[in-house]
Amino acid sequence: MWTPIGMLALVDDLGAAVSYEVLERGTPVLSSDLQRIGTVAHVLADDSEDVFDGIVIAEHAVPGRHRFADADDVDSIHERGVVLKLDRDACERLPRPSANPAVMRDDPADPGHSALHEKLSRAWDYLSGDY
Repeated sequence: MWTPIGMLALVDDLGAAVSYEVLERGTPVLSSDLQRIGTVAHVLADDSEDVFDGIVIAEHAVPGRHRFADADDVDSIHERGVVLKLDRDACERLPRPSANPAVMRDDPADPGHSALHEKLSRAWDYLSGDY
């Protein structure tokens, strides 16, 4: 079990904080309790707007399976790791990118797709080669 001092040492080992713009594929992704959940497969961003939308994570436990962490779920980005705001259990419930993602948050006032739906679709486009 990690101690607070051990956690701080691990975060220090992740290197300096960096921008999503220099985040590299293969960078480890950790839960808030500093458990490795996977690696960065792709950074999802709107370059024309300079907006970070989140990351597609190649799962550590199941090769070939991906999850999407919205920008709001990302706590910090470092040279050698990304730390999410979610603990390991919550990370296992992150949505999977798909061609037709299910409605994740139903908003009766929104006649179209949610922002998360659009992000998951874009993540799927990247994974399927349609990006």
